[in-house]
Amino acid sequence: MSLQDELNAIPGVSAERDAATRQFVFNHTMLRVKDIARSLDFYTRVLGFTLVRRRDFADAKFSLYFLVLVDDPAQIPAEEPARGQWLLGQRGVLELTHNHGSEDDAGFAYHDGNSEPRGFGHICVSVPDVEAACARFEQLGVAFQKRLTDGRMKDIAFIKDPDGYWVEILQPTARV
Repeated sequence: MSLQDELNAIPGVSAERDAATRQFVFNHTMLRVKDIARSLDFYTRVLGFTLVRRRDFADAKFSLYFLVLVDDPAQIPAEEPARGQWLLGQRGVLELTHNHGSEDDAGFAYHDGNSEPRGFGHICVSVPDVEAACARFEQLGVAFQKRLTDGRMKDIAFIKDPDGYWVEILQPTARV
């Protein structure tokens, strides 16, 4: 039996993909963030994301920020609506939602999903050299949930963003 046949045999897995879903794209994950400036600094400077779009909803008192990891920012259309259409076709977009004023409330924090009651776990960024990436994160003073030297899995690290969300850092070639 092939690996795919084994995976397709797991209860609940639909082995046949409906033709209607063939062009579906997993586009983005949304995280609520307390202080947008701290979060944008983390995701753009520390992890290398590019901010592609900002949408403000003043009446509802929130803003959305869409970020991507892209090798060549020149491929991003310069103007709307082409920029928005391009964004909707991307895989792995990160949407940060900022509720205006949350940064001024010292006692306010979003639930990171990794304390009780557990729910959301983490996002993941693949890097070409996990040891070099982790050394850079150390140098930048990034908070770690798990260093490469911790636990049994020595090829995976978890860092924390400013809101305490976990970001898994791994090197695809290291995981065999």
